[in-house]
Amino acid sequence: MPPPLEHPQSVCSFGVARGDVTPPTGIYHRMWGAAAHERSTGVHRPLTATAALVAPLGRATEGFFLIALDHCLFWDLEAAQLLDAVAARSGVARERILICFSHTHAAGLMDVRRADRPGGDLIAPYMVGLADRLAGLVAVAESHAEPATLGYARGRCDLAAHRDLFDEAAPRFVCGFNPDGPADDAVLIIRATNADGRTLATMVNYACHPTTLAWENTLISPDFPGAMREVVENANDAPCLFLQGASGDLGPREGFVGDPAVADRNGRQLGYAALSALEGMAPPRTRFEYAGAVESGAVLGPWRHVPLDVDRLGELEFWQEKRWPIDLPYLPDLPTAEATRADRVRWAREEQDALRRDDQAHAAVCRALVERMDRQLVRIGDLPPGRAFPFEVLLWKAGDAVWLAVKGEHYQHLQVELRRRTPRTPIVVLTLVNGWQPGYLPTASAYGRGIYQADVAVVAAGSLESLTESIAAEIADWLPA
Repeated sequence: MPPPLEHPQSVCSFGVARGDVTPPTGIYHRMWGAAAHERSTGVHRPLTATAALVAPLGRATEGFFLIALDHCLFWDLEAAQLLDAVAARSGVARERILICFSHTHAAGLMDVRRADRPGGDLIAPYMVGLADRLAGLVAVAESHAEPATLGYARGRCDLAAHRDLFDEAAPRFVCGFNPDGPADDAVLIIRATNADGRTLATMVNYACHPTTLAWENTLISPDFPGAMREVVENANDAPCLFLQGASGDLGPREGFVGDPAVADRNGRQLGYAALSALEGMAPPRTRFEYAGAVESGAVLGPWRHVPLDVDRLGELEFWQEKRWPIDLPYLPDLPTAEATRADRVRWAREEQDALRRDDQAHAAVCRALVERMDRQLVRIGDLPPGRAFPFEVLLWKAGDAVWLAVKGEHYQHLQVELRRRTPRTPIVVLTLVNGWQPGYLPTASAYGRGIYQADVAVVAAGSLESLTESIAAEIADWLPA
């Protein structure tokens, strides 16, 4: 008699709410150094925020509000102000709010220090309204909380591709599709169903930069997560949350374009992959059991979905969480603010000289480098003092699954290695949670080679690997041998 197959599940309290958070047309939009425009000119698809409460059964105050937000990232100043405002207006403890940025690069750069730029005067009012909107969604999600079962399924999608490409003609590394590089194609699907079996929401945890739309695009857009959600929601009649994974070295195979139709095509590809995994999921609160031999033309061996017993349901209600800090050493040769400002002045002056010569190509390069220096000033200016970045890890176990929430942009190594070590346990990897710092966490092998993500990293080589080891050790302590 073969043993029954247990489907990974969690029993919890769950509530969800969705809202439109599209910025006004004309807001400052320049996310790309190569962009020639400053203001957005329209909307491809609305930006959304979806708040989902995931909490221990009957103990909502001990859970987390996942807010899947269609924005690229907020600098530390804006992220902190937003979290403080949402917590104050909703009455929810700040540490229970997890803003999960989709990382779309077509939503605009919400930097309140750019109020003097075209459309920059619209940023601060938008951020105030955004805080109000998110606080309202948190309240609605909490009011809708009910007992639910989270089911987990694995799918595959090759939308994401490796994006560290060596251009032999240059010769240097560029950030672009590398056909020979490894790319994690794992899609982790989470389905929340209530006691009546109705789907309350679905979640798609996938690692891929939403960089289909780039410098030529002037429209506000969620990029591929928008069409992905549409595909899944049309089939399930429930909100779908996109949860960004460890995508530091992953981007869409076809990207850096100005055509929104390409973003929609990329989104549908991921959406169909998600639907395939969803269709293969077992009914909630069941296991798959061998039902015994049946005489027919052949001796048949059917299996059946069987309701779980009380003891197993009790296991699925288990909840455990831990936060801990890990000091990630800074690079010893971080650029200084003084040197960065000097470089900015130099590139700005060279841009003006190029414009006077009508050398538009070189002027565009200089303009992009001025933008790079502006971002570098924010990046290094926001770093905590000392010799290391105090990186916080949040880990929780809900039933059969482990959830990880971290800031920053991590190379795929993080999720690939964690999942390799615990192949039977779903691990939901949430990155870019509540902020961007310390920025990129590349693998040690990426340093010293002229790869963009390593060149702008602030933590030393080996930081990602040591972080991964710390998290893996904690997960191993939580799981049965």
